[in-house]
Amino acid sequence: MACRIIASFTTAALLASGALGLGSTSYNGLAKTPQMGWDNWNAYGCEIDAETLLETAEKMVDFGFRDLGYQYVILDDCWSNMERSENGSLVANATKFPDGIKAVADEIHSMGLLFGMYSSAGMYTCAQYPASLGHEEIDAQTFADWGVDYLKYDNCYNQGQEGNSKITFDRYKTMSDALNKTGRPIHYGMCNWGKDYPWNWAQTMANSWRMSGDVYDSFNRPDDRCPCTTYDCELPGYHCSIMNIIGKAAPIVDKGQPGAWNDLDALEVGNGGMTDDEYKAHFTMWAMIKSPLIMGTNIPKMSAATYSILANPAVIAINQDSAGMPAFRVWNRPADVDEYDQGEISLWVANLAGGDYAVALLNAGDTDLQMNATLEEIFIDKATTAGGSTRGQLPQSDGWDLYDLWANRMDDMTAESIISGNVTTMDASNSTMTYNATEMAYADGVKMNNTALLGAKIESIPPMGTLSAMVPRHGVGMYRLRKQEGAGMRKRDEL
Repeated sequence: MACRIIASFTTAALLASGALGLGSTSYNGLAKTPQMGWDNWNAYGCEIDAETLLETAEKMVDFGFRDLGYQYVILDDCWSNMERSENGSLVANATKFPDGIKAVADEIHSMGLLFGMYSSAGMYTCAQYPASLGHEEIDAQTFADWGVDYLKYDNCYNQGQEGNSKITFDRYKTMSDALNKTGRPIHYGMCNWGKDYPWNWAQTMANSWRMSGDVYDSFNRPDDRCPCTTYDCELPGYHCSIMNIIGKAAPIVDKGQPGAWNDLDALEVGNGGMTDDEYKAHFTMWAMIKSPLIMGTNIPKMSAATYSILANPAVIAINQDSAGMPAFRVWNRPADVDEYDQGEISLWVANLAGGDYAVALLNAGDTDLQMNATLEEIFIDKATTAGGSTRGQLPQSDGWDLYDLWANRMDDMTAESIISGNVTTMDASNSTMTYNATEMAYADGVKMNNTALLGAKIESIPPMGTLSAMVPRHGVGMYRLRKQEGAGMRKRDEL
């Protein structure tokens, strides 16, 4: 089903996080880094109620997800009655939410979390419940009165109001204005599936936008219901694989920026359709491209392996890096094809705050591969200027330290102990496997060389050297590259 998202901070939380600081490109001061949280749709669909939401929220706190930055608990479609009230407002289903939505929001807020809801810029939601087209102001005020912090705003049953950027902009801008008019800071997550190229115009009125049809729990299986393989798509569809969405995102990654992000859709990690290596690759690439990290699995019943992927602070630190620069694809090459006739490998690089770089070697081929990336390739934007027509200067350093961001992944025994409640994340607060971003922001932790964020140093690469790694089939190698501490600066290190 199509996406839905809403988010908002309390003013105190905004001030504490610096989200209202000067210099933000965010239209409403929110989402200076990609939003993180949980949405019920991938795991529960319409089978959702207050009890499930609150149980999930409690486990997010108990398991340490809140303190890793997963703030939003987002209620997706199917929450309302089939009819509006006599005064035209939306009404929660009393069976699913016997105490109302505000009571749920208040309870979630009491846990130190934020609450999100769903509607659609159409006559109906995707599950055919009442939606908000033509009711933007009353619905926005209803959400604000309930204490909503995040709105996921879908695109179903839109009465044909699409077909060019101006029509779609105006339709979504109406809700943006209505949310702002309430005076409550509400994260606005557009979910129009990339129709009419929202990455070209949504930055001034939304905090994120879906850029593709709906994800499903497959690494690279093609599906006719997701017919497009490029971002230029008239029928976004659904059942889009991880590699399909990554390929669509590659040409438009630069459109994401602090306050306004390309949304690759909610995470499928833990839902059972992929291997462990594939889930690691999925999580890695969402983090690298600076997609929102919205968990979509059954958290109370998650496995140790699922937990250790979603709770990897070294990977999350790349997603939450203060520079806010999405990774870009340096090259993409064919590789051995699998049973779906799919196979490719690629190199991705992201510039990080403080002069570090994030590097991902993605192996979507059918066999384990020794993959190589030269520093010239990694620093391609430094090594070329004027659109690549002239040779430039590499970053100056006597060498680069390479940190493996998956090397300190939590072991299953520790993860299972946290899930079972035998060990708390605070018990392991000084380890290389856990981090509390509530106590210290990721940016500060990186500056202080926190080992949980840096990963494990595995080697040093000389100035003109090559990163070489064995990458598993349908897997990824993910690294932080940092100038060697204390290394003298070279006078000139040109290509």
